[in-house]
Amino acid sequence: MPVVSSSPTLPAIGSFTAEAFAAHLASMSHLPSWWLERKQAAYQKFAALPLPKRTDESWRFATLTGITLDGFNLPDAVGARELGHVPLGIAKAGKLVFANNRLVSQAAISPALTQRGVIVETLQNALLKHGDLVKAHLLAQPAKQGSEKFSALHTALLSDGAFIYLPRGVELEEPLAVFHYAHGNGSAVFPHTLVVAEENSRATIIDFFRSADTGTHFACGQNDLYVGHGAQLTYVAAQTWSRGTLSFQSNSTIARRDSRVQSLNLHLGGRQSRHESHSQLQAPGAHSEMLALTVAQGTQEFDQRTLQIHQAPHTSSNLLYKNALADKAKTIFSGLIVVDPDAQKTDAYQSNRNLMLSDDAEANSLPGLEIQANDVRCTHGATSTRIDPEQEFYLQTRGINKADASELLTFGFFEEVLSKLASEPLRDAFRDLIKAKFKIAPETGTPNLS
Repeated sequence: MPVVSSSPTLPAIGSFTAEAFAAHLASMSHLPSWWLERKQAAYQKFAALPLPKRTDESWRFATLTGITLDGFNLPDAVGARELGHVPLGIAKAGKLVFANNRLVSQAAISPALTQRGVIVETLQNALLKHGDLVKAHLLAQPAKQGSEKFSALHTALLSDGAFIYLPRGVELEEPLAVFHYAHGNGSAVFPHTLVVAEENSRATIIDFFRSADTGTHFACGQNDLYVGHGAQLTYVAAQTWSRGTLSFQSNSTIARRDSRVQSLNLHLGGRQSRHESHSQLQAPGAHSEMLALTVAQGTQEFDQRTLQIHQAPHTSSNLLYKNALADKAKTIFSGLIVVDPDAQKTDAYQSNRNLMLSDDAEANSLPGLEIQANDVRCTHGATSTRIDPEQEFYLQTRGINKADASELLTFGFFEEVLSKLASEPLRDAFRDLIKAKFKIAPETGTPNLS
């Protein structure tokens, strides 16, 4: 199989050279030929595409000078003991733990679930044992929100990830958890989770993205969620990358007839983090709820791009993104609701709300509509507010200092989103992560012991 040769005329590829790709491809030679060919085409696309430019509308307001592909490498394997893995602390039906693009530990699902056809497997194993199923759903939706270059890089260098299959009618009482770690300064990781939920199945999937140290990392992840007719899927993700991490994450959801999808993403870590979420409602009765919470401190930048596409009549979607910004942090929200001509009776809502904890913080909001049907109900909006001085003063008169008062009021601001999770243990786990973020020194990303 030919490999792209290096060329000084190519746009920036940084450390992800043709030689590095060739070595990666050789390590994947045991996998199906169709997958290797797809990876080859993806690397060619990555190398041909330029890095984002100021004139790109899909990168409006983003700090492009911070985006570099230099200085990163495909890291060596790391053992589970080196990670300092912190368990979630809730009951789980199964667990996969990846570090530096490799599986390091797992907790298998019960024999009863295996007998019912549930699959919780690595992508590499799934490619070999369930090739047709993986081929139909893995990276099936092209990137549409500006990160085509990084999506191509993800496909080209994806080594392994999680594959979760829920057969028709199977309901999981406890969640399935996937952990993705980066370890070692300069490590480049490409996490991926593929979920296929067949007709009338029900489950909760938890994705965690973590740094095992305080080094500089490059994280370029994606997930695919396919939710069949009548299925119910809750997808919960939290990223706590190190403060030096450059992160790109893309979520793609397909919702079929009468299905219900709830996704909640918690953004805490990283130096500069871009998150794209793309939800397609393809059949009548499909519903998508897209939720996100962000705590931005120091000079962190969180760039959120969303796309709600209604392709069939009688579909609905509800988006609520909340950001709390302190210090000199920056957030960007750009969301678009698209209603196709045949998608009559669409009901779609989109809201971005920002809580400004500092005069120096910056919040940018760009909600939008693209409606091609004439019998719909679509609304969108964005707000930026400060903490109510009277509420803050009330807490201070009760002996609560200003910093703790701001933290309490921020939790009140977030509670509207957290309360939408049906699982109380999950809500508590997210609250603990947010509390930990408030104890982190804004610039260094290390615990604030003062």
